[in-house]
Formats: sequence, C-alpha cells, structure tokens
Amino acid sequence: MRITFVLEAEDIARFHAALARAERLADCMDECEVVDTAKEALNTLPLASAPRYVRQRLVCVQQMILMLEDEAWCLPGDERREVLRTLIYFADPEDLIPDEVAVIGLLDDAIMLELLLRRLRHVIDAYMDFCSYRRSLEETAVPAGRREFSVLLARRRDALRERMRRRIARVEAVRQLAGPEAGTGA
Repeated sequence: MRITFVLEAEDIARFHAALARAERLADCMDECEVVDTAKEALNTLPLASAPRYVRQRLVCVQQMILMLEDEAWCLPGDERREVLRTLIYFADPEDLIPDEVAVIGLLDDAIMLELLLRRLRHVIDAYMDFCSYRRSLEETAVPAGRREFSVLLARRRDALRERMRRRIARVEAVRQLAGPEAGTGA
C-alpha cells in the first residue's frame, strides 16, 4: 500500500516551528549531549510497532550518529550543524505527535526526517562513499602500511567533501532560482 501526504502551508509551518524549537535547544546543548540524547531516543522508542517507513528513517539517524562520531571523516562545521539540528529534532520528546502513541507516534518524526534527510542527502552519500572506500582499503591491506592508508583515506575524504559541497551548492542555486514556493526546504 502506498500512502501519500500533501502538506499544506500551515502543516509545513508547524514543522518549521518544531524545527525552530530544536534550534533553540541546540543553543543549550553541546554536541555530546545531542548525540547521547539521539542514542537514548533510538533505544527507548517503540520501534516494534513502528511502520517500516519509520524504521527506515531511523537507520538514517543511526548513520548520522556514526558520521558525527567518525574521527576519520571529521564532518566539517556547516554540515555538522545541519546533522546535529536533525538529531535534535528527532530526539525532541515534545514534537507534534507524542512518540508513545502506537503506530502513528513516530510518523511526524519520519515525515520531518524525510524532509531534513533530503537536505542532507549529499552529506550522507559522501559519508557512505567514504565508509565504502575505507572498507575496500582495509580489505586490500595497503602494502606500505598505516601511513599510506591514512594518506589515501584523507585524499578520498577531501575529494568526497568537495563533491558534497558542489552538490549542495548546486541544489541551493536551483532552490533560489525556483523561489520560495519551490518545495518545503525544512
């Protein structure tokens, strides 16, 4: 079964208000608190009763946590703030529908995550490519040792970050050309 939601301007305004609340919370929390709160939310949410669509979005939350904690990736400032903002929204117990409400309690989280993940897709794609490259390097057991491994990994990381920034800039340019009505842009 496929269910489609049409979000009206007032619906999007509610999501923006919830996101603004998350941004205010971000001012009061350090990064470790945000990550710990997101982990706690993942561990305590009623996932067994959550629809598959919701569970799929929660995998992305786990990936974002791993991305922030990955010292070799070391996500840069602006992108890092976007990921943290997404995690804060996700972990906020006072979102639109209380998470404890069976089946639909996580639906608003999944919708908002979908909107935010669309903005973060190039960041997440770059990180996933980085992880794949790192695994392939580990499997080939770089003959020259750890130093060469680190150099190769750093080069790939830098290239992926550059690709990520180009793609983000391209999307932003298209969004600006299209005007404010061109999407939800959470």
